[in-house]
Amino acid sequence: MPDFYFAYGSNMNPARMRARGLEFTHYEPAILSGFELCFNKRAHNKHGVAYANIRTAPGRSVEGVLYTLDAQIHVMDPFEGTPVRYSRELFPTVTAGGVAWAWVYVANRAFVEDALSVEENYLNHLLSAGELLSESYRAWLSKLAPILPSDGIADGDTGLRFNV
Repeated sequence: MPDFYFAYGSNMNPARMRARGLEFTHYEPAILSGFELCFNKRAHNKHGVAYANIRTAPGRSVEGVLYTLDAQIHVMDPFEGTPVRYSRELFPTVTAGGVAWAWVYVANRAFVEDALSVEENYLNHLLSAGELLSESYRAWLSKLAPILPSDGIADGDTGLRFNV
């Protein structure tokens, strides 16, 4: 039986998923209702840098990519720092085909901090979802501030697998 995984952060980039060894048979746009996207998960190796997270927000929603995995969600856990940095939880997501219960990573409170900034390379992973996101959501992501210039490589296997 396949696993469904809802990506709202850098894993919206299918190339990143492949580089991390996640095999998927399908991916499509999806919505997670009752939450909002925030950038408040503190990077473990970069001071002042944020990664994506979600938080409860009635009436709001998060756009993302729903992947159909070959029953291997556990392969993602080390990349997400689970169970220490993120927990993995099941939530209902909505696609054009209906509701799908999907695994979603949520930052653990000990790693949440306000007033963090997003690096350009990281944001580019989100924007790589392209047409899977609505035009208004892409525009909102494109206007995030403050954006930090990235101090590492943006491409290649290392840049796809890890936040450098």
